[in-house]
Amino acid sequence: MNNALLELKDIDQSFAKAEGRTLTVLSNINMELKKGEIVGLLGKSGSGKSTLLRIIAGLITPTKGEIHHHDDKVPDKALNIAMVFQTFALFPWLTVLENVQLGLEALGVPEKEMRKRALAAIDLIGLDGYESAYPRELSGGMKQRVGFARALVVNPEILLMDEPFSALDVLTAETLKTDFLDLWIERKIPLQSVLLVTHNIEEAVLMSDRILVFAANPGRIVTEIKLDFPYPRDRQSPMFRAMVEQIYTLMTSGMQKKEYDLTARVAGAGMYDKLPRVSPNQLAGLIEALVAAPYHGHADLPVLDQALGLGTEEVLHLVEVLRLLRFADVEAGDINLTVIGKAFADADTHKRKQIFAEQLMQNVPLAAYIYRVLQDRPGNQAPHVRFLTQLEDHMTEEEADEALTAVTSWGRYAELFAYNDNSEIFSLENPTA
Repeated sequence: MNNALLELKDIDQSFAKAEGRTLTVLSNINMELKKGEIVGLLGKSGSGKSTLLRIIAGLITPTKGEIHHHDDKVPDKALNIAMVFQTFALFPWLTVLENVQLGLEALGVPEKEMRKRALAAIDLIGLDGYESAYPRELSGGMKQRVGFARALVVNPEILLMDEPFSALDVLTAETLKTDFLDLWIERKIPLQSVLLVTHNIEEAVLMSDRILVFAANPGRIVTEIKLDFPYPRDRQSPMFRAMVEQIYTLMTSGMQKKEYDLTARVAGAGMYDKLPRVSPNQLAGLIEALVAAPYHGHADLPVLDQALGLGTEEVLHLVEVLRLLRFADVEAGDINLTVIGKAFADADTHKRKQIFAEQLMQNVPLAAYIYRVLQDRPGNQAPHVRFLTQLEDHMTEEEADEALTAVTSWGRYAELFAYNDNSEIFSLENPTA
């Protein structure tokens, strides 16, 4: 197994949906974790990364495939794995010490040894003096340090980290990343391997020895990137910036334009595509930023990411929707406003709504579908649940809710249709249109 601690072979994960349908979340996952490395699993939210972590942790049994730990097939041998979550997952009625001791209690460690190990883990992670504090007394960064201590105290071989820094403010996250890397580099923690799930490109480049780039629908590994430059890494170095640029190019190259004719839209083609929840105001703001100096309609995405301070995933979601609506093209990690995008930037509010409505009807099948259902129904009305249930037959509940919420916001802005949140009813803005 070439020094591998863990090997995944041909892993698939599917979930049953209505009427005998299945939703494939992961497809043909083949990967390994080796001793002495941090592997970054990089992809947008909803691509199946967290599901894969839960399979590795033994919380989910894969539909297909095998997991090998050393030379043993799981579950013939228990995995020595711990996990740090995005949400701190602390018990509010327990102190810091008691929260950290939980994993040791489950292992049946004697009380004296349990206290000794828990105090050592708390000291190691930088929380010495807070042993008797409750979670309500701690900042977000401190709560996440408790999460790290709780994971490390059981001396795991492998640590799984599910976007552990995403719920923290930027400065707190940077401090925690640096402290964790220092512990890892100096071998002050017992870990042999780390799998870091993230949607932040710079975070992946900063921390990983290898990066596995994930694509969605279904989740799958599309590229492996080895990072051979040493720790600690300088974000402003040419090598670091070039790697970020390369990954941006890779992740945006999959934003392919899709064409749907009227018949296909009514039949539902493309209606079940995942849609990121970004507001029209955010889209307009990004277009205005792009059309102004210093970009003048063209920008390098990593530079834009840094300048706007939005975070990688938010920028990628905004760019995805701009491209979906034909307001921008993306190539080789660069974004360029189209003629339509520039026309939108130059238009007044009324004209912007008209342009947005046209692009929505032409390029977002779910929006066109809702509009035509409302046209055909008596009273030009339909309940929210009518569309949500249909989407959930083909998507996860979270994906369906996100897609419908996004399209509702876009349709309201474009004045294609109205939505009453109290009654949960869609209706046409202008039934005679």
